[in-house]
Amino acid sequence: MASLAQQFTGLRCPPLSSSGLSKGKPFPSKQMQNHKRTVIPVVASIAISTAQDKERLKLKELFEEAHDRCRTAPMEGVAFTVEDFNSALEKYDFDSEIGTTVKGTVFRTDGNGALVDITAKSSAYLPLQEICIHRIKNVEEAGIVPGLREEFMIIGENEADDSLILSLRALQYDLAWERCRQLQAEDVVVKGKVIGGNNGGVVAVVEGLRGFVPFSQISSKSTAEELLEKELPLKFVEVDGEQSRLILSNRKAMADSQAQLGIGSVVTGSVESLKPYGAFIDIGGINGLLHVSQISHDRVTDIETVLQPGDILKVMILSHDRERGRVSLSTKKLEPTPGDMIRNPKLVFEKAEEMAQTFRQRIAQAEAMARADMLRFQPESGLTLSGDGILGPLTSDLAEEGLDLSDVPAAE
Repeated sequence: MASLAQQFTGLRCPPLSSSGLSKGKPFPSKQMQNHKRTVIPVVASIAISTAQDKERLKLKELFEEAHDRCRTAPMEGVAFTVEDFNSALEKYDFDSEIGTTVKGTVFRTDGNGALVDITAKSSAYLPLQEICIHRIKNVEEAGIVPGLREEFMIIGENEADDSLILSLRALQYDLAWERCRQLQAEDVVVKGKVIGGNNGGVVAVVEGLRGFVPFSQISSKSTAEELLEKELPLKFVEVDGEQSRLILSNRKAMADSQAQLGIGSVVTGSVESLKPYGAFIDIGGINGLLHVSQISHDRVTDIETVLQPGDILKVMILSHDRERGRVSLSTKKLEPTPGDMIRNPKLVFEKAEEMAQTFRQRIAQAEAMARADMLRFQPESGLTLSGDGILGPLTSDLAEEGLDLSDVPAAE
């Protein structure tokens, strides 16, 4: 049998027209058409595969050459050396001494703190306890997020990797001391929360700093346990940031506040505690006593039937002892009709200003009458009351020509 090549030798295919058919010849057999469809794609696939292999070989050679250069001559073709690079960094490096401040950008946070880019050779770390002057549980609570740019203070160096340790709390402490010095110079009354105490006094937080309030500078006779977690009005006695010494006084703040309380003025307060003899009312940091006899014109046998701790009410100032820090209060004087504080306390509070104004007018009239009675019996004061009740200078019955003016010195 002749080979397949010999069978195909001399085989001539009829020429095809533009339409793909031979002129005057019948259509190619179906077997021939199938043969054409299978041979052409195989040839094209082989050509593409060969081109891809060549490209892959070329890339592989490039990678191998690059790998060899990096291993054997990493600085080949580079215009500067590693020493040049380090010297350039040192030229633009900042002062990394402890206590200096630097600008940085937070780029990552975790449960223990944040990594900060300060444009140094290595990144710096901001520990959680150095983020805020107040105690926080996580970095997000203090607003520390990636992208935040802030000023930090360098407080240390990590010897393991030569990275720097940063702090925001140290800067906040400096600002807090400056704020306290300013408030002391302005003689301002501030609020301080009591967080602890000992035999000598209590510890209160003011502007984020812990200050000491001696018992001698507390107006009330309360113990440290009774004052714990309460806010006290305070004034600065001593502010020394270098010695971390902050002394405060509640007595000075109370005296300043009480000086502004006039007899007959109406203030809003809350009931702090009840006793058989009355209720203690907190009026803006000052404890006043609303005696049981000053609650209503009607007799109050059980104070708990009228007031409860936490009640908000309006009271009138009857008197205050600035030396002892005692303030006497009254709701009895604010009743439109006797017994309203027991039957309708809401009406008493609505009419409080009106009733207090009437009370102040009666007090003013009584004081005026007292002064008039005093002057009526003291003509040597040079003032007297006319028949119309008008206070004026004392008139003399001597004629003008009866006066001896010889001893009057000449005016200079």
